[in-house]
Amino acid sequence: MRIAVVLNASAGSMLGRHEAEAEVARHLEAAGLDAVLIPDNPGGLLARLDDAVAHGADAVVVGGGDGTIAAAAARLKDSGTALGILPLGTMNMLAKDLGIPLELGAAADALAHGTIRAIDVAEVNGHVYLCNSVIGSPSWLGRHRERHRGRASLRTRIAFAIAGLRAAWRHRPMRLRVELDGGRRPVRLWTRALSVANNRYAEGFGLVMTRPRLDAGELTLYVARRYGLWWWVRLVTGMFLGSWRGARLVHERTARQVTIRSPRAALRVMSDGEAMILASPLVYRIHPRALRVIVPPPSGAAGAMATTGAGRQLA
Repeated sequence: MRIAVVLNASAGSMLGRHEAEAEVARHLEAAGLDAVLIPDNPGGLLARLDDAVAHGADAVVVGGGDGTIAAAAARLKDSGTALGILPLGTMNMLAKDLGIPLELGAAADALAHGTIRAIDVAEVNGHVYLCNSVIGSPSWLGRHRERHRGRASLRTRIAFAIAGLRAAWRHRPMRLRVELDGGRRPVRLWTRALSVANNRYAEGFGLVMTRPRLDAGELTLYVARRYGLWWWVRLVTGMFLGSWRGARLVHERTARQVTIRSPRAALRVMSDGEAMILASPLVYRIHPRALRVIVPPPSGAAGAMATTGAGRQLA
């Protein structure tokens, strides 16, 4: 299989690794993949992704975090070209949901022997994401993250923790009107945090921010009831124990389209870890099974979770 590879040098686990590109090339060769690494382009990451698509390979493989993968998905959506993932970011949420190994050598082997699966693509005002999009207090952490990207240290980690506490306590609630699937009666909300996930989160022991399906064709709206530090502690604990829905910490609704209106002209949004400012209203849409992704072959419980729906074996 011929693949075109784009590595994001600013991804979380790539920072400070000067030999990362050579290391990736060795693992891909050892896995038996015919790989071409796309060089730097003055136009940046998006231009390199365009170069990869123009290369005409069987698949475009992206090494980076969830934001990098979402950028690639925007280029490959509805194209028929498969997306391969080397999880080199900080959170790697999509890779975990797909059952892709986080260790580089194992991820390369999964690419070489994987199957193709179609998953849903979400967007907000035309900006593609694959995991979740957040507005309110948590989105302000994205601004802090971007400001200190590439400067990981004890000092920046402490600053990030302090920023999180300040956001939890000081961020003013938002007055919002939310419409689901174009409904005529919008719901009025007064909240500090709201998330629109690409498909629904699971509930079960140890399943923190895990989505069992990525092809259900639905957005899931989560609205914090009482946002703050104690709310976060209860939510994460409840997710780990598999009891967060029963604790009634969030309002939860599913839809194919979510429209969020605000008195503000623009809202800060963090989608798949990337912060941006978008004009109001925010219009969220789902594109069912619009992206073809290479996932590991079925094997045991991890394989079963990673291959909900039919897959096709790679040549």
